[in-house]
Amino acid sequence: MRRRVWLTAAALFVAVACRKQGAKPPVKHGFTMADSAEQVMLGVRMLLTDRGVQRGELFADTGYVFDDQTRFELRKVRATFNTSTGTKDGVLSADRGTYNQRESKLEGFGNVVIVTTEGKRLTSPHMRYMQVLNEVSSDSAFTLVEPGRNVSGIGFRADPQLTRIQILRNVGAQGSFTLPGK
Repeated sequence: MRRRVWLTAAALFVAVACRKQGAKPPVKHGFTMADSAEQVMLGVRMLLTDRGVQRGELFADTGYVFDDQTRFELRKVRATFNTSTGTKDGVLSADRGTYNQRESKLEGFGNVVIVTTEGKRLTSPHMRYMQVLNEVSSDSAFTLVEPGRNVSGIGFRADPQLTRIQILRNVGAQGSFTLPGK
């Protein structure tokens, strides 16, 4: 009798447990980039080289490969820049990015920030790094913060170390700087 009570209780417990529904997994409705990608990568790491010299390193949480493995759409991007001798001199980070291997071009979108080893900080919603020219540029609004000076503008061209910067349209500046030849 006692055994029958335990079996009945166990069967009732299993029936109740099986009937209880857990949380449903999230399902994305509509088109996703992974649907049309040739390959999806997690924990992406690529070397950026120019004629055998490492000019940088590219990291991303997620990468989607397109166009016969020459275009990479990236999420949570971080790229390091190196001098011509291979010394690390700056880091770019962005929410999203595109790396075009044919053009050796990296574009960052959303909260793009470049921080140099000397403490300079350049922020913009969009930036482009042309590896062949060793140049970062944008035609969007930007803010440059460096010791003793803050500059805001629309559009710029600079080297990744932010030592030579050409401002296309200056919006405002604070601080002082020395003019060349003075």
